[in-house]
Amino acid sequence: MKSWVVRFVSLYAFNLVVLWLIGLLLPPVSVGWAALWASVVLTLATMLLKPLLTRMFTGMSSKSAGQRTKFAEKLVQYGTVFVVELIIWVLTVWLSGVNVGGFFWGYVIPPIILLIGWVIYDRIDDTVESHAGAIYDKAGASIGSQKAATTDAATPPSPAAQAGARELKDGLTDEQRRMLDELG
Repeated sequence: MKSWVVRFVSLYAFNLVVLWLIGLLLPPVSVGWAALWASVVLTLATMLLKPLLTRMFTGMSSKSAGQRTKFAEKLVQYGTVFVVELIIWVLTVWLSGVNVGGFFWGYVIPPIILLIGWVIYDRIDDTVESHAGAIYDKAGASIGSQKAATTDAATPPSPAAQAGARELKDGLTDEQRRMLDELG
């Protein structure tokens, strides 16, 4: 659950920036405050729909891959990526308040900008997700320490908890420790 949340939040923030850049760079595309919701739609589509569409289109195009030259195969691969990006962009526009005017500047160029943005995100996602994961862990630790402070500190730990703590110290269970003691 944690990795999904961390990935969603980091991709959401990145998509938000990319959507605002699309709105700034392309006058026919009006993003504005709709970018907040559009980024949710775009992030969910990227995480859930993009892998399915990519697999589907790649499977369809691979049936005739042997009949194409290497250059034609690369063109088919780039076309597949563009079609997937276009579908995700159309869904984002349709399910959010993003307004698009004009076919070329509104439906052809934004998927290309999204693709460039996702290439950049792919380069930095490990760093971004590790920082977001650290923030998530800090938040979880502070919530956990607040819960621990509210529990009764006078209750002694259970025998299983004590055995687990001993095992964490040297990696041996009580039975393994006893067997080693019998040997020596």
